[in-house]
Amino acid sequence: MRYSPPLAIILATFTFLPLVCACASFAASQPPQKDYLTDSEADKIRDADTPAERIKLYMSFADDRLKKFDYEVNRTAPERRRDEILNSLLNGFSGCIDDAADQIDVAQEKQLDIRGELKTMKKKDEDFLGALQKYDKAGPDLDAYKDTIEDAIAGIQDALTDIGDAEKEATPGPVRRKP
Repeated sequence: MRYSPPLAIILATFTFLPLVCACASFAASQPPQKDYLTDSEADKIRDADTPAERIKLYMSFADDRLKKFDYEVNRTAPERRRDEILNSLLNGFSGCIDDAADQIDVAQEKQLDIRGELKTMKKKDEDFLGALQKYDKAGPDLDAYKDTIEDAIAGIQDALTDIGDAEKEATPGPVRRKP
């Protein structure tokens, strides 16, 4: 005689299987949150309507990460996870710079005028580059974050190249003539 599963098991399977599939599809449909952004920062990025606004936000987040990095590097109190904190701040900084540079491509695809943001971004990136190069040469505990700071410097240099290319491609606004 064949063994047949109890009716309760069959009903439970058909009841919970669609629920599990619905939850999985909902989770897959949500855009992934950047792991270096806080919840409030991710909300601000999500609420920004244009690439220009997102560039400003990413640059302010990068500036914040660099200030925190500066504070942590120069702090004299011993911290058990100091190396992890420094590398995390630099990785977050690099992520913000990369995402700001990605927004340049989005703006170009949509043919939006972001010349003002490009100028601001270029100036800030040059300032960031100078600050990071200072730490790359003679920063305290340099061995703990040397690889990460070199990656951050390379990311800024790539962003500056993207900015230069975008400035060359940016067309000037229309000239209004008087009739």
